[in-house]
Amino acid sequence: MRRTIGIALAAVLAVGVIVAIIVSAAGGGGSKPTDAALVTVRGVIGSEKQPFFADRRVQAEFAKHGLRVQVDTAGSRAIATTVDLNQYDFAFPSGVPAAAAIKAKAKAATTYNVFYTPMVIASWRDITTILEQAGVAKNEGSYDTFDVAKFLELVKANTRWTDLKGSVAYPANKSVLITSTDVRTSNSAANYLSIASYVANGDNVVQSNSDGDKVVPDVAPLFLRQGFTAASSEEPFADYLTIGKGTAPIVFIYEAQFLQHVFADDGAITNDMRLLYPDPDVYSKHVVVPLDPNGDKVGRLLLTDPVLQQLAADYGFRTNNPAPFNKLVQQHHANIAPTIVDLIEPPSYEALEHMIEQIERLYAQVQGGATP
Repeated sequence: MRRTIGIALAAVLAVGVIVAIIVSAAGGGGSKPTDAALVTVRGVIGSEKQPFFADRRVQAEFAKHGLRVQVDTAGSRAIATTVDLNQYDFAFPSGVPAAAAIKAKAKAATTYNVFYTPMVIASWRDITTILEQAGVAKNEGSYDTFDVAKFLELVKANTRWTDLKGSVAYPANKSVLITSTDVRTSNSAANYLSIASYVANGDNVVQSNSDGDKVVPDVAPLFLRQGFTAASSEEPFADYLTIGKGTAPIVFIYEAQFLQHVFADDGAITNDMRLLYPDPDVYSKHVVVPLDPNGDKVGRLLLTDPVLQQLAADYGFRTNNPAPFNKLVQQHHANIAPTIVDLIEPPSYEALEHMIEQIERLYAQVQGGATP
């Protein structure tokens, strides 16, 4: 009798285990939405945020709130000007000017400033030593500052690396230029233009078309002399990591791009690599522009959800809650500027767009064989 009861009990337990496995596979018996129950939300974002959205932890956190978030990437200016926004629930450009233009174009009710990151210049120790000797860079210990006004003087004189003292460490007979993205499509290059135009305008933000017309001759060579420039910020930074200083000794990037590798301890950032902070500098504000209620939910989650805020910090972004970012900086002994004093605001979208259009005309002239 006992044996019969034992066999029956074992059978019941076995069925229970099978049921438990099925429930677990289905998502915890309803505690977690199944794939079929998730609402798909589509967004168009700046490419520097693509690794964040691709992270399974980010996807899982959105899923807890019933969302399956899918994204396409595009340059922030392209998002504001040429991308068909009708196919998306939200836009997530880099930079307030582009976000303001998208908000106006889409007649969006609100925006969410969810991530922040200063613009920096990625380089190497021997390159920064050359720039320090030229008076362009200043050693601040774990990082350098980069004097934009003195750099513009070098560009205006068409200075080559071999003209600089100490160039034996980098004997390249090419112009001293910062590698950037294409100013016609990308926000990181637009931030570069914002800084350079401020300095060229006598340390004043360009506020009008006439201001822009005055400074374009000084700032256009920063972009025209580079030759081919990538449409998005991931490409030049990937070259920095893989090809090295031979192709791009100084590269204009988002601080977050550098820090995501530092925080990941993935070996991509070596002791020879160094950050320079432009003086003056500008913060890139990454702004969600909701295009419908589902997009609004994404924006609110990115702004307020503590898990998403922590994951954003993991990818090098500063958020409204500075604690996760600061903790990672301390844990990884990240060599960054603790504070950035000389910060400027970018020009309005209209003033920035006017300068970009003038530079775009010069690009066309160069391609047609004219001298810039």
